[in-house]
Amino acid sequence: MKAIVYSSPGPSSVLSLVEREVPEPGPGEVRVRVAVSGVNPTDWKARAGSGRALAFAENVPNQDGAGVVDAVGDGVDAVAVGDRVWVQLAAHERPTGTAQEYTVVPVSRAVRLPDGIDFATAASLGVPAVTAHRALTVHEDGPARLSRGALDGRTVLVQGGAGAVGHAAIQLARWAGATVLATISSERKAQLARAAGAHETIDYTQEDVAARIEELAPGGVDHIVEVSIARNAALDAQIAANHAVIAYYADDGGDAFSMPVRPSFAKNVRVQGVLLYTVGDAALEAAAADLTAALQDGALPVGEDAGLPLTWFPLEETAAAHDAVEDATVGKVLIRVADL
Repeated sequence: MKAIVYSSPGPSSVLSLVEREVPEPGPGEVRVRVAVSGVNPTDWKARAGSGRALAFAENVPNQDGAGVVDAVGDGVDAVAVGDRVWVQLAAHERPTGTAQEYTVVPVSRAVRLPDGIDFATAASLGVPAVTAHRALTVHEDGPARLSRGALDGRTVLVQGGAGAVGHAAIQLARWAGATVLATISSERKAQLARAAGAHETIDYTQEDVAARIEELAPGGVDHIVEVSIARNAALDAQIAANHAVIAYYADDGGDAFSMPVRPSFAKNVRVQGVLLYTVGDAALEAAAADLTAALQDGALPVGEDAGLPLTWFPLEETAAAHDAVEDATVGKVLIRVADL
């Protein structure tokens, strides 16, 4: 089979296309013939490294993907050969990502797709959608699960509404009944956030965000899905409603933040970090179940008209796909591995 591998951290040039044996699934594992591999910032960052030695001698990048189950190991009954699935955390604590024709993952990381869901949509779930789900379900007084109506009466602010996580957060919050606001940095990104379902957008490069939110949500916002806590912590504390939660999932803009004491404690604000890799099995299982329901309701489309433009690369150009994500290409970067 064809696979993209790297054996040392570094720039995208460390990635190479090789031939490898098709792997066999062990007990509790499934083998997926990959149709589409999704690329996220975490993928190029893991490849670039941080001075630490790699955990495995040879690594296949990319956490997310979609395809068809073509073999199962002993003890697997949650999915069967021929099932169409989306894959998450394929390369977490394993060398077997989705940038290859076949990948082997624990069965819990391969989720059966509802009928009619294409592989582009499926490969765009994973890291962004599960992160967004978690960010929307950590409110002290909010739902632990998402469904139609679960966020009725609540106001959600998505900071960075044109990113992949922001896009998923807008879609999920809108599906669950929230009033959704999103910050963006251009009219182009505003169009994408509105296409995803945002009721209102605020251009933080041109507008006074706090004043605009005061107009749109006089009582403050209940949930803040935050991409840049380092830049926005003070603003978030100012615009938060009583008992609001600020769920941050990235370090865009810096690796430390400070927050004013009085507005945050006076409003009983919860500041919640969200990291997919350490969130735990229960949260991952809840997200998979709720995302399946949202898919069945048609709530998570992708593409330009749905607010998430798709940029495609063939498998042999995985390095260029990584560079595109590192260069902040708007939308979702996907790799076409096979036509299934």
